[in-house]
Amino acid sequence: MALLLLSLGLGLISAQEFNPHTVVQRNYNMARVSGVWYSIFMASDDLNRIKDDGDLRVFVRNIEHLKNGSLRFDFQCMVQGECVAVVVVCKKTEKNGEYSINYEGENTVAVSETDYNVFVTFHLQNFRNGSETNVLALYARVPQLEPSFLSRFEETCRKYGLGSQNIVDLTNQDPCYSKR
Repeated sequence: MALLLLSLGLGLISAQEFNPHTVVQRNYNMARVSGVWYSIFMASDDLNRIKDDGDLRVFVRNIEHLKNGSLRFDFQCMVQGECVAVVVVCKKTEKNGEYSINYEGENTVAVSETDYNVFVTFHLQNFRNGSETNVLALYARVPQLEPSFLSRFEETCRKYGLGSQNIVDLTNQDPCYSKR
């Protein structure tokens, strides 16, 4: 029985391959984004905001598309060395796949791309104290992805003017993971 479960688990992990034909970059069906997610990569033009104690470094747990069109994010973050659960609701804007929220300033959160089944990439624009910070976050349905996803994320980052030096790999970095 244990061998069967191990085989099934390995099969699911290897099935998480990147297929460029299934990537959606507009006309999103946000209900399909609902579910359990894991933080894989983040990138920012201000790395201080996504470093270990950065105010925008979060570890996603769940995303829920609400009946009114809003998105609910369940996160974990570290506050003074402790895992803290954070729930935020982003209000839908007039643009498909775009939301707004007031957190550490005014923010827009927009889907950059997804295939719904394996990954979703969000672009956050934060406006605070007269400055703008851009953050990209790649979330996955499983805690690990094949290496080709890094090159895909790097390509997405370049579209936003971010290089590989702006990327933080969150795989195996989630201090609250064992508390899931």
